[in-house]
Amino acid sequence: MAAKPQSFATTSAFEVLGPVMVGPSSSHTAGALRCARVAATLIEGDVASVRFTLWNSFAHTYRGHGTDRALVGGILGFDTDDERIRDAFELAREHGLAYEFAIGGDDPSIHPNTVDIHLESTSGAITDVRGESLGGGRMRISAINGVHVEISGLYTTLFVAHRDAPGALAALTGALAKAQLNIAFCRTYRTEAGGQAYSVFETDGAAQRDVLPVVRALDLVNYATFIELPGSVSTLGPGVSVPDLFDDAAQLLAASAERDLGIGAVMRLREELMTSPDIARRQMDRVIEVMRSETTAPLEHPQRSLGGFLDGQARDVHQAGGRLSASLMGPTQTEAVARAMAVLERSATMGVIVAAPTAGSAGVVPGCVLAAAHALELDDDAIADALYCAAAVGLILSTSACVAGAEGGCQAEVGSAAAMAAAALVSMHGGTPQQSLDAAAIALANLLGLVCDPVGGLVEVPCQNRNAIGVACAFSSAQLALSGVPSLVPFDEMASVMLAVGRALPASLRETAKGGIAQAPSAKSACARCGACSTAL
Repeated sequence: MAAKPQSFATTSAFEVLGPVMVGPSSSHTAGALRCARVAATLIEGDVASVRFTLWNSFAHTYRGHGTDRALVGGILGFDTDDERIRDAFELAREHGLAYEFAIGGDDPSIHPNTVDIHLESTSGAITDVRGESLGGGRMRISAINGVHVEISGLYTTLFVAHRDAPGALAALTGALAKAQLNIAFCRTYRTEAGGQAYSVFETDGAAQRDVLPVVRALDLVNYATFIELPGSVSTLGPGVSVPDLFDDAAQLLAASAERDLGIGAVMRLREELMTSPDIARRQMDRVIEVMRSETTAPLEHPQRSLGGFLDGQARDVHQAGGRLSASLMGPTQTEAVARAMAVLERSATMGVIVAAPTAGSAGVVPGCVLAAAHALELDDDAIADALYCAAAVGLILSTSACVAGAEGGCQAEVGSAAAMAAAALVSMHGGTPQQSLDAAAIALANLLGLVCDPVGGLVEVPCQNRNAIGVACAFSSAQLALSGVPSLVPFDEMASVMLAVGRALPASLRETAKGGIAQAPSAKSACARCGACSTAL
């Protein structure tokens, strides 16, 4: 059988170990914010009022996940790591921005995390935008004024609204050529000949603002703008390909053997080919810095979460370690669990974290890696290598399976994070690439079928304890693999199995808070006492 060909892709390690963001949810907070931020650039003039219509998972958990604040923050132009997101409602009122939320309900024909954004500007313009949050902070604009489009915001993008007429595209490309703006990709969307059309140009490099007056002056053009998402824009231009080195676990093993490198070193090489050694180092330094802060600050200074369910549990585990660890988890795993729980407490107070690969599972990887590094006395370069190893596993899962709870349940979030952490732990202990992938496969198998059932739609219960269980799963999976216990099912097959199981889960068990623990009488009673999710806007 011929070997599977490798593709040429541009997904960064830091789209897996990221974004750096305000919690509590990468899909419901960071992704939602990016949808709104792009939408606000697609209307002429400043936004005066906005109505958000929420669908599927968004509709059921938007308050508990901070989606409402994130959407308003996006309209205000905030970045994903801007701590003002928590105060977005008050800041919107100060800026004179009117906003409202409507519930669209459930529609299985559209993405689980969908929002329709109706905007009215100070100039009287009206625009309707549909956004979809794809998990891990990634997003897609799928419709503008009823016209199907595809805008990811990954690259600097010129958006042009114009009349559909002969010569329109030629006039646009001619203007861009005259301005020496290099087009890497372009596509025109329309509903009918002669009607309204939208052209999307992905371009090389940063936005060139002096191009906009030239484009806007064209007779057929109604509006033009650049779309840019800080923290999301790739330094590699669209249409520029570098060897991806691997698409799946089998190719990753082959790349490791061919170059005599560990998994982390292969992933680091891939990142440096895509950007540069200096850029990759700066980004990894930032990730490690935030991970250290998110895993330690809540242990020293606990804060009550938005929903009130989390308030110092991570510190409790940390302080009880001396009494319990010897006969239960052991000192290193105890430290890892406490650190992981701390991340969820930071996230649930809308503090800054690293989604790895998602905000709901963000504690597992840093908890495991930093605790093991402390026990093994490893330096930052070794920590970076472990995180690159975790990112390689996460990249495969992101592309061949899924990492969003609304699509695959908690097995896609905590399960994926446990697999990433297990592979990293094996690498840190001198294991082989095959043992790392065996550990990752064992971790996926151990958490297969894990449902996503956030109480009250908050990323608090059972999410914090699930991160603790993800740590335990990663540690046990790593020890099994390092002891010579392989996975019967290879990692690539386990990824496919997890995807199939996720698709088989009913919507009630995929981040809607309509099933599982969220529907237990005691959980519903606790939500009624809390009242956080029913606070008037």
